[in-house]
Amino acid sequence: MEIQLNGASHRLRPAQLLAELIADLSLMDTAIAVAVNRQIVPRSRWAEHALQAGDKVDVVRAIGGG
Repeated sequence: MEIQLNGASHRLRPAQLLAELIADLSLMDTAIAVAVNRQIVPRSRWAEHALQAGDKVDVVRAIGGG
């Protein structure tokens, strides 16, 4: 199946969970926020949130500074 990941096409296996996508991207241990179809998905729900074909996923990394 195909989703939009930060505006670019990205192929996934069917019924892939959001947590699996984040792990595949090697981002599990980073400070990020994730939205699916413009709705923030809390980290506590990543392991249960199944992605669907056509979903728009936005991953934003937190950057510190001052």
